[in-house]
Amino acid sequence: MLDLLFYLFLGVLSIYAVLTVLILFGDCDLYLQLASKFGKKTYALKGKVVWITGASSGIGEYLAYELAKAGCRLCLSARREPELDRVKKQCLLYGKVKDDDILVLPLDVLKFDTHSSATQKVLKYFGKIDILVNNAGRSQRALFEETSVDLDREVLELNVLAVLSLTKQVLPHMLERKEGHIAVMSSIAGKLSAPISASYTGSKHAIQGWFSTLGVEMFDRNIAVTLLCPGPVFSNILDTAFTGQAGKELKGKMNASEKRMSTARCAELCALALANRLDEAWIALNPVLLFTYLFQYFPNLSRWMSKRMGLKMLQKIREGGV
Repeated sequence: MLDLLFYLFLGVLSIYAVLTVLILFGDCDLYLQLASKFGKKTYALKGKVVWITGASSGIGEYLAYELAKAGCRLCLSARREPELDRVKKQCLLYGKVKDDDILVLPLDVLKFDTHSSATQKVLKYFGKIDILVNNAGRSQRALFEETSVDLDREVLELNVLAVLSLTKQVLPHMLERKEGHIAVMSSIAGKLSAPISASYTGSKHAIQGWFSTLGVEMFDRNIAVTLLCPGPVFSNILDTAFTGQAGKELKGKMNASEKRMSTARCAELCALALANRLDEAWIALNPVLLFTYLFQYFPNLSRWMSKRMGLKMLQKIREGGV
């Protein structure tokens, strides 16, 4: 009996050791790591119609490239049409798509009254929408005490209400077809407490709540809901980030020496999460990935550790400085 317990203990210890190594040396959560090794590849999405908002730069832009290489038919939306045209050209150059496989559809997601007509334009062009990727949004940097309620409202309108509005236009079409996939660009900030970004963090926690609930409601209706949660990634997100006052942009820049994931790698992992219809994907380098696990499974311990580390160290970790 003692021998059996000993071997069981060794077995459990070995499993924990393997999982710890995977977490410490990985750049995404364990489910996504397994999916990337043994699950479907991105080319499983070939022929799917994917509508990406915020497709003119950053993760949205590189996700378009990744899906174009897989042979997806794309609708690219953002406010800046010239940038969308540039992204389309790159998709045609490196992807397995033809000119008529990509629709450039300029869209300001804050103009809620245009969401219905935009959805109809996509449906008229492609005949269907297989995957909606709600990627449009902005980050924010300011202390809670320095942030106006007007700014809070702006963040919530863009990062939450605009996402809900567009999804509510597309979802009926998917329900009618009895298949579909809704993806939302959340953030690691939606899984923990990101300092000096209370408005942004709050908006991502709201996204987590709304869309995880939608995922439960769609379980038996053949519609997947995927929450994509990237951590620090090299992009221009700080340039247009909200501050503490409405109408003011941060105009911040990233340092090449910061510990951030490349935009291309982040997009690759996002595409794999879509191909495998994962409910949620954490995409981040360590120590941010490890902190995410701690906040998820040991909330009181992680908050105690955060208090001991202090605001400056937490901000340094958040910005890829550790």
